[in-house]
Amino acid sequence: MAAKIIDGKAIAAATRERVAAGVAELKAAGKPVRLVALMVGDNPAAKVYAENQTKTCAAVGIEYELRTLQASTSEESLWHAIHRLNEDPTVTGIFLHSPLPNGLNLQEAQYQIDVIKDVEGVNPANIGHVVYGHTIIAPCTALAVMELIDSTGVSVKGADVTVVGASRIVGRPLSLLLTERNATVTLCHIDTKDTAGACKKADVVVVAVGKPGLLRAGHVKPGAIVIDVGINRVKITDAFGKVTEKTVGDVDFEEVKDVAGWITPVPGGVGPMTVAILLRNTLRAARLVHGVEKPFGG
Repeated sequence: MAAKIIDGKAIAAATRERVAAGVAELKAAGKPVRLVALMVGDNPAAKVYAENQTKTCAAVGIEYELRTLQASTSEESLWHAIHRLNEDPTVTGIFLHSPLPNGLNLQEAQYQIDVIKDVEGVNPANIGHVVYGHTIIAPCTALAVMELIDSTGVSVKGADVTVVGASRIVGRPLSLLLTERNATVTLCHIDTKDTAGACKKADVVVVAVGKPGLLRAGHVKPGAIVIDVGINRVKITDAFGKVTEKTVGDVDFEEVKDVAGWITPVPGGVGPMTVAILLRNTLRAARLVHGVEKPFGG
């Protein structure tokens, strides 16, 4: 039996609706939601992403402002720009576009962002809070994966989960979020001796490596949930013999869908959900700034 498709677009749309309602509620109480993004230099991909951010924020009522700094900006000047946003009470969220020009350390810059305004959840302090089980704002993609798993209705409590890819903004925080739910997590990385074996025994497999076709049918336990975080552009030849490009994930979708119980497509899975989670994190940050919510509840 073919796997059920986890429709990231539909789940993201429902999330955006809830965010729009939350933003409207804050605005009605005189508490605006304002996201300011910083871009250093003139990176074409970052500019396209910023244009998309403008549209997605506007669609849910979030005020969005892009501030651009010269590529020659020093680290001290970048930090100063971030600190000014931290101190500005009218700014409820901060987003730092990447990559940064050579000479600027992205992680050091992210560390300057106020933890309650850090809509990406990339400040190392925010990631650290995940370790202690009292998350303030977690990385968007890790949260997106959790939402997609939850959408299946299958509990991860006691489940064997294999996460392939140990990046600091996806694999590692995701492993912590899963552990908090009492899943038994295997985190595979470049030096893991038997990644295929770890996947084969897992009830849930999450792949976030950036290697097309990495996960094949023989690596998947029948009925498992498979979440594909990978986004890769590969060349294909169409029916007319023309060479073009196609977006694919890290999972061989056509093979794995006949073995898995649930699977995310690429595109249309984790990608749109990650964008929706960024909007939800932006609302969460605004609630924290305005004192509507407290960082650790209560």
